[in-house]
Amino acid sequence: MRKLRHIVVIAMVGAVALLGTIGLARAEDTDQPMAVTKKVTKHARAVHAAQKRTAALATQSQAEQKEHRLILQVNTNDAAAMNLALNNAMNVTEYYKEAGEKVKIEVIAFGPGLHMLRDDTSPVKARIETMALSTPEVSFKACGNTQQNMRKAENKEIKLIPQAQVVPSGVVRVIQREEEGWSYVKP
Repeated sequence: MRKLRHIVVIAMVGAVALLGTIGLARAEDTDQPMAVTKKVTKHARAVHAAQKRTAALATQSQAEQKEHRLILQVNTNDAAAMNLALNNAMNVTEYYKEAGEKVKIEVIAFGPGLHMLRDDTSPVKARIETMALSTPEVSFKACGNTQQNMRKAENKEIKLIPQAQVVPSGVVRVIQREEEGWSYVKP
C-alpha cells in the first residue's frame, strides 16, 4: 500500500511538471509578457524540487523497509561451532552494512550450547564482549530451561555473561522468531 501511494505521488508530481513545461513552451511560442514566463518557470522549478524530494523520500522509504532478521542456533558445547556462529554473525552484519541495509541477528544458545554464554565455561567469552561493543545488531539469547537444568545438575548458580539475555526456552524462541519471518541457520 505504501509503495502504491509513493507511485501515485510521483506520477502526480510528474504530471504537474509536464503541465508546467507545456505552459512555459506556450508562453514562449505566443510571445506573452515576460511576467507570465517567469511565473511558469518559477512553478516548473518548484515542481522539479518537489519531484526530487519525492524521489528521495521513496528511496529512503525503501531503504528503511529493508531489514533482514537472522537466528543463529548454537546447541553444542563445541568451540569451533560457537566460533562459526560468531563468524556467520559478523559476515552477515558486514554484508548488509556495506549494502546500506539493516540487519538484526539473534544467537540463541540452548542445551550444551549454553556453555557459549556461561561466564565460567565460555570458550568465546572475550570475543562476545568485543562483538557486543562493535556490533549492536547481534544479540545473545540464553535458554532459561537449560540454565535451570544445569543449576540442578551442578548444584550451583549458573552465571551467564553480561551480554546474554535469558529467554524462557531457546527452542520456543526459535519457533517464535521463525513465525515472525526471521531466517533460521544452524551453523
